[in-house]
Amino acid sequence: MSSLRFKVVEEAFDRKAVAVNIPKERPEDYYGCRVFNRGAMYKYLPSDTFAALANAIDNKQPLSRELADSIAAGMKRWAIDNGARHYSHWFHPLTDGTAEKHDAFIEHDGKGGVVEEFTGKLLVQQEPDASSFPNGGIRNTFEARGYSAWDISSPAFILDETLCIPTIFISYTGESLDYKTPLLRSLNAIDKAATSVARFFDPEVQHVTCNLGWEQEYFLVDEALYSARPDLALTGRTLMGHESAKNQQLEDHYFGAIPSRVEAFMLDLEIECHKLGIPAKTRHNEVAPNQFELAPIFEECNLANDHNLLLMSLMNEVARRHNFRVLLHEKPFKGINGSGKHNNWSLGTDKGVLLFAPGKTHIENLQFLTFIVNTMAAVHKHNALLKASIMSATNAHRLGANEAPPAIISIFTGTQLARVLEKLENSTADDILEFNTKSSRSMGLAQIPELLVDNTDRNRTSPFAFTGNRFEFRAVGSSANNAAALLALNAAVADQLNEFHARISARIAGGEQMEHAVLDELKTLIIQSKAIHFDGNGYSDEWKEEARRRGLDCETSAPKIFDAYLSQESIDMFARTGVLSKIELEARNEVKWEMYTKKIQIEARVLGDLALNHIIPVATRYQSMLVDNVVKLRSLFPEVKANRLAAHDLTTIESIAEHMAVIKGETDAMVEARKVANRIHSERERAIAYHDTVLPRMDSIRYHIDKLELMVDNEMWPLPKYRELLFIR
Repeated sequence: MSSLRFKVVEEAFDRKAVAVNIPKERPEDYYGCRVFNRGAMYKYLPSDTFAALANAIDNKQPLSRELADSIAAGMKRWAIDNGARHYSHWFHPLTDGTAEKHDAFIEHDGKGGVVEEFTGKLLVQQEPDASSFPNGGIRNTFEARGYSAWDISSPAFILDETLCIPTIFISYTGESLDYKTPLLRSLNAIDKAATSVARFFDPEVQHVTCNLGWEQEYFLVDEALYSARPDLALTGRTLMGHESAKNQQLEDHYFGAIPSRVEAFMLDLEIECHKLGIPAKTRHNEVAPNQFELAPIFEECNLANDHNLLLMSLMNEVARRHNFRVLLHEKPFKGINGSGKHNNWSLGTDKGVLLFAPGKTHIENLQFLTFIVNTMAAVHKHNALLKASIMSATNAHRLGANEAPPAIISIFTGTQLARVLEKLENSTADDILEFNTKSSRSMGLAQIPELLVDNTDRNRTSPFAFTGNRFEFRAVGSSANNAAALLALNAAVADQLNEFHARISARIAGGEQMEHAVLDELKTLIIQSKAIHFDGNGYSDEWKEEARRRGLDCETSAPKIFDAYLSQESIDMFARTGVLSKIELEARNEVKWEMYTKKIQIEARVLGDLALNHIIPVATRYQSMLVDNVVKLRSLFPEVKANRLAAHDLTTIESIAEHMAVIKGETDAMVEARKVANRIHSERERAIAYHDTVLPRMDSIRYHIDKLELMVDNEMWPLPKYRELLFIR
């Protein structure tokens, strides 16, 4: 084992679990200790300030500057008492990550020294450079001013001795340059729309809250192996690599025993999460080797999304302590499952009623069906937009592969709900509003208690599935900002509910009974949105053909999928709900096309470098060794015998030469395709060119490199292989 690769592998497999500093207290004792939550607010703020802030948060009221000064003073005292030395506005630019600029708590004291100070002005507003973040042309380099503004609904927290204040990020001219701003707008839109509809059934409802439970999937790779793979380090995925003889085919990793090193990492991460108020609850092995999942308790949508973004940065930091690297790319390894971030999305009233949960009374079940059917109608109407909301250069590798949902949006309802919808479509009100939340099932075993079976099964091939009291948007990618998908979903559903409310209100004003009007409108919506309902196998080729016949969006090119944002239907819907303006939509699409191009461009450059400077030289050296061996055999044995003995080597020499010729030719063609694409002015057309002319070359290059991996001497191969990357020791 003299090669560098084997030394790296030995180093990786020689790891032992790193000791975790486990708090002596139980989680409830230190949970949220780094968060300026209501407990900290109550302790550090004057009573009238605390009451005013709590009221503003609960009822979405603005804060005065005087009140902001009082809050800032208390927040500063809390932060300093907990070791903070800096403060930062923490926001979500259009990069799928987070951004922060740290400032110290110091100002001149007028005597040649400094004093620690933090005012309401600094708390409420900052001025990041708006031209240096993706902005789709809204800001030029010479027009740099932008603003971040405090989001009072998401509590501040301390991370690495810095007080982080969640904020929105907008341009000088008022357009949003982030994900949080339109997410908050969409939450306001669905609150108003859903509340107005819920009041048909309960006039006392004041607010409807959107809840989110995300499930974060990820891969862990040993840091030494990661560092030896330039493609992993620079792109987040392996651009080459033949599949391991053993991967996930035995299905022995899912829910299996967690390796000790991984368990130590998970425990460390869980402790850090709890200190930051992230309610991490579930952890387990996922289907693919080295793939794992973390899921929290459900929270209000905006806070849950902040927590997910905070988790992603936290995971990277904790992983380094344990000699791991976290891979959040949706498809880091070819041939095995990719990673998603399933978004469990639900709506609930301020009276504690889940709107997607069946009830015990006639009116409760009518309300349940109203929100289910309107959601289905919204998803049907905007299925192309919802697909665009989860599409990216990275998620494009995952959708439709292995257990990921297909790149066609459909809704799974389950047998019982499907029967109810069919009955509603074809019957009157009297006999359709009985819906059991759970049914019992005896296992016939004395030692096993009676099970309560959910009213719906699960369908892992469905991108948008009803799972009992919520919908699970399974198509969201593991590296994405959840807000991209949720702001589109919230806006679409809010718009549909507004339309439904208007139609029912008009019918009631015309003298019709509410229940009759609702049932009649629901029948119409069920018929109109029937195409979106599919409970079968989403992976099948038959479904793809059926989806086309149903008129669902079946586009597979990511740059063209983004067009759905700029359809007139989408522009009008976002305008009606106040979530995004046409200018903001156009700018975001420019960013999406530009980011798509740049990610493929980086991958192509890395692949070209590895092909020409790593793979071909090694293959050439090994080929030369074989040629030398053939020459020596012919010098030792008669021609006939020598040819027989050298037959395998001759075949291998020829195969290596053919593969190298294709790799060199395809790499040159890929470089030329990039040059041609780079001369295209339009961001959209350039992205399409990269998809159509560069990506196919990359696939071809990979195919031939992977063939060489099986031929070249194992000790000579320069990069850690899948069998080494995928199994943590």
